[in-house]
Amino acid sequence: MSKICVVVGVGPGNGAACARRFAADGYVVAMLARGDLSAYETPTCKAFACDVSDAASIAKAFVDLRATFGGDPEVVVYNAGSGVFKDVESITAEDLESAFRVNTVGLFHVAREVIPAMKTSGRGAIVVIGATASRRGGKQTAAFAPAKAAQRSLCESMARSLGPAGIHVALVVVDGVIDLERTRERLPDKPDDFFLRPDDIATTVAAVVAQPRSAWTFELEVRPFGETW
Repeated sequence: MSKICVVVGVGPGNGAACARRFAADGYVVAMLARGDLSAYETPTCKAFACDVSDAASIAKAFVDLRATFGGDPEVVVYNAGSGVFKDVESITAEDLESAFRVNTVGLFHVAREVIPAMKTSGRGAIVVIGATASRRGGKQTAAFAPAKAAQRSLCESMARSLGPAGIHVALVVVDGVIDLERTRERLPDKPDDFFLRPDDIATTVAAVVAQPRSAWTFELEVRPFGETW
């Protein structure tokens, strides 16, 4: 049976790039997202409808992918992220709750789906795509930053408890603007070197998954070489 990778939160950026990369590395890939993923499907990358803010939707997606691929995933890339970008006087309680449901509670439910089989096999990797907002609250990230900070804390707790069972939990902090059609349109004067390329982020994620057990990384950052930080 082929190795199985699940990429949660697939769109034109990091999610699709990670799906392509792990397929190239010999995995069959389950791509989970709310939207239409038909454009990204290949013989080894299959789409499954999933709303990560809904525990029942996550559970159904995992039932479906197990039936399709005949087993449990060895690798999970959690790329789902959501949040409005407003100050504390402008956000609503619903905005804050929604950010937590997608960024943190969704990760919790996905992890609970894969941990039992990973513990039984004594191996597995859960890589979460994070953000610099997990470390600091900006004026316009009153909803997003708390959810990302909670996501980071959950990752750290998972890494400490699951590492001894052979499960590598890692956080990749993205610091920069992702190279997408919409970001290029919004920032037309920026040079190519300003942007983070999704395929390059996927290369880093794959390298983390391939790390030997004697030298695991919990947290790392990716940013363009010219980024001021």
